[in-house]
Parts: sequence; structure tokens; C-alpha cells
Amino acid sequence: MPWTKLADASELAPGTLMEVDRDGLQYALCNVGGEVRALAGVCPHQGGPLGEGALNDGVITCPWHMWEFDSRSGECVFNRALTIPVYPVRVEGGEVLVDIA
Repeated sequence: MPWTKLADASELAPGTLMEVDRDGLQYALCNVGGEVRALAGVCPHQGGPLGEGALNDGVITCPWHMWEFDSRSGECVFNRALTIPVYPVRVEGGEVLVDIA
């Protein structure tokens, strides 16, 4: 698997959410109770930046229209049939590595 560094682990304290732009694509990284998760960073509703939203109990809320997504599965909270991509993550040597291929 090709792993890509998207952040330093020190940038992502528990309970935080951040946006990362890599090669013109947006990703949302979050830390839920010490578990780092990575998702596509664009809301499917109208393209809102999920990484600029809010993180509460593992749910990411889009800042534009309040659509909510489970950070573990990528499922939309009010319509489980609608999902956004989630990516495998590992933290090594202080780096957040994500399989975005």
C-alpha cells in the first residue's frame, strides 16, 4: 500500500479536526479519542469543506449546511445510503500516514 504523509501527529490532538489539501484534493483528518481517522474532505451536498467543520463524538458536521458524517464509516447520519470515502490511517514516527491511492 502506498502511504502518504498528510500531517504531523502533533497537529492533531484528541478531539480535533483539520483540513489537508494534497495534490488539489481535500481530506478531513480527525482524532477521536486517540484514533486518527481520514475521510474525503468535501461534503457531497454542495462541496463544503468538512475539515473546517465540527467534530463531536466522532461525527463531523459540515460548516456550510450542517450535514453530518460518521468519521469511522463515512456514512451520512440522516441517510446511511450516502457515504463519503474513508481511508486507512497509521501513525508512525510522529507522522499521520494515509493510504489515499
